[in-house]
Amino acid sequence: MLTEMTKSAPKRRTRAPKIVINADDLVHLEALAEGAMQRNPTLADRLLEEIGRARIVTPAKMPANVVSIGNTVTYRDESTGLEKTVTLVFPEEADITHQRVSILTPIGVALLGLAEGAVFHWDTRANQRRMLTVIRVE
Repeated sequence: MLTEMTKSAPKRRTRAPKIVINADDLVHLEALAEGAMQRNPTLADRLLEEIGRARIVTPAKMPANVVSIGNTVTYRDESTGLEKTVTLVFPEEADITHQRVSILTPIGVALLGLAEGAVFHWDTRANQRRMLTVIRVE
């Protein structure tokens, strides 16, 4: 019976990169996720999942190379090779014409807490899966 169990194909699971969140942003992020639960439950759940698995640190211990609210981040889409630079902001400061991306967008949630060099999967609003790499955090 044991041999039958070992013959089954292992399930592939992509391990999510480690993330770090600034403790000063935590309450606001949780409130945003709770508020978005009615409008966009999938995105709200994703944000809450990211918060739940994050290491929460004081502002003094927040690494400079990790994406947090207010940081400018350059990332590369591995399928196209294109690089994009955006600033991660709270929704009230979002302005895509100035590359200010809300934390309440799929890419905003995906970027939160990632360090330079992290590779992650991102599902676009058109349900396309992309692999992105964080190049630089400023």
